[in-house]
Amino acid sequence: MKALIAASLTASILLVLSACGDPLANVARASVADAKEVKEEKAAGQGRELRFSHATGGEIRFLSGKRTADHPGGFSEFSGRLVTTDDGKGVKQVEVEIRTASIWAADGTDGKDKTNEKLTGHLKSADFFNVEKYPTARFVSTEIKPGGNGGTHTVTGNLTIMETTKSVSFPATIRVEDGKVTAKAPMFKINRTDWGITYKGMADNLIKDDVGIEFDIRAE
Repeated sequence: MKALIAASLTASILLVLSACGDPLANVARASVADAKEVKEEKAAGQGRELRFSHATGGEIRFLSGKRTADHPGGFSEFSGRLVTTDDGKGVKQVEVEIRTASIWAADGTDGKDKTNEKLTGHLKSADFFNVEKYPTARFVSTEIKPGGNGGTHTVTGNLTIMETTKSVSFPATIRVEDGKVTAKAPMFKINRTDWGITYKGMADNLIKDDVGIEFDIRAE
């Protein structure tokens, strides 16, 4: 009995340590499915179409890593459009286009000012985003509905990376106030291999398949 208790306790401790060592362990996984049909929404009634970009504020960030190190990063150049609902109080569609060559990655908890140039260059190569062949990645929503675990809404849309498009569903907090629109998503994770990014890394230091994504979009 003592041996059984000790084994159980050891397993529990290892599980906790494993979770503590993986910053994405407790991050919600986005729902991923086949791409859905896109209906382009137009502004009507009191609704408006607003343009935004990295210049209007906000960020698109990710968290990835190898077994031995985590790498925060993001994309510094993006643009898109928001279409508010007909009553002007919500958002019914969002489109974002990301310039893949604007990718950056850092070591550990270091910020963008400490970009790892070697890693960033590798992410631009054919092993990952192949930015010369695929200069943009794109997200266009197919449904934005009220309610969501971790946000005011649940956003569903098609995410295209290189030649692969998948439908992704995740929570976000969307607000329309004083002529300003903000859309923020707490970090959620996806599996990079679903989009054909399958480079494994070194045999003794494999790259994790899960990637965390978070964004903050602002438009006026």
